[in-house]
Amino acid sequence: MILPGSIKKRVLFSLALLVFLSGCVPGAGKVSPSTEAVPEEKRLTLYTSHKEEVYGPIVKEFEERTGIWVDVHAGGTTELLEIIGEEQKKGQSACDVMFGGGVESYEASREYFEPYRVAAKDKLNERYVSRDDCWTAFTELPIVLIYNNKLVGEDEAPDGFGELFSDSWRGKIAFADPANSGSSCTMLATMVQILGMSEDETLERFAGALDGHMAESSGEAVEEVAAGRRLVGITLEETAKKWIARGADLAIVYPKEGTSALPDGCAIVKAAPHMENAELFLEFIVSDDVQRFCVEHLYRRSVRLDMASGREKEAGRIVDFDLTQAAAGQETILKKWAGLMNEEHD
Repeated sequence: MILPGSIKKRVLFSLALLVFLSGCVPGAGKVSPSTEAVPEEKRLTLYTSHKEEVYGPIVKEFEERTGIWVDVHAGGTTELLEIIGEEQKKGQSACDVMFGGGVESYEASREYFEPYRVAAKDKLNERYVSRDDCWTAFTELPIVLIYNNKLVGEDEAPDGFGELFSDSWRGKIAFADPANSGSSCTMLATMVQILGMSEDETLERFAGALDGHMAESSGEAVEEVAAGRRLVGITLEETAKKWIARGADLAIVYPKEGTSALPDGCAIVKAAPHMENAELFLEFIVSDDVQRFCVEHLYRRSVRLDMASGREKEAGRIVDFDLTQAAAGQETILKKWAGLMNEEHD
């Protein structure tokens, strides 16, 4: 087992390990042992809103490194946090670690988490550090605009959030339902903070621009643009880059007003049944080896200062985002948004 002290001393994965990670298929070769075969001290229960292509290689390598068996439960961020909340109320915590979802969702649910300071905290961008260690940032995720570059010319594409409100894009925008997508919650909060309008005006104008249509999920929103069913959309940089790398007819626009780059998070659940193993997992995800893998193979930006590239710094202006404001106002924004979209359907 890798102990916290030994993780502190690690510097880099070997090249062979990076090759292994890049070539592994998420979940491949994993054989579920019987419950009796896994001693309690070798278990970890993970709730994650990441897709398997993200969590699979990381969980697999963590198991290989530590000998700990990880029981993965995947779902939406909002859904999983609600389950954790219900477990907490009953005093029956089944989950050890929540992995994935924007940190504003963690802030809004901070009473569910056990503070833990990772050994690499001083190497993390202070913009992405919890004030009391109730969550740990995993990767940095800028919000971008996308457009179908077969149907929309570069000079015709919207250059910022504000331009989406023009009549020319009404009903042509792909956006995932924030009731299902944590990243869409962040996108709404980002527009509210960046555009300089009141919260109500921003939400009302954007709801009108969608003309009553929302995608069920973040993946569906990108698919709509790639397929030409919608011409433009809002998504995360890493999602757009993955689709483009696979040959999708998409191009990225970094909004002229600037954009947020909130990290997704990871946190230990209060009264976690396997607390020591949960701590090991948090240490693992911010280690230089895992962070480098995320940059080189997952199209994500590292939250570690020693891995930020000049190219990333130049790609879009990242503005200061008030995380406390976003977390405090999340429930209100979601209620207002649901009401506005119901009006659009009426």
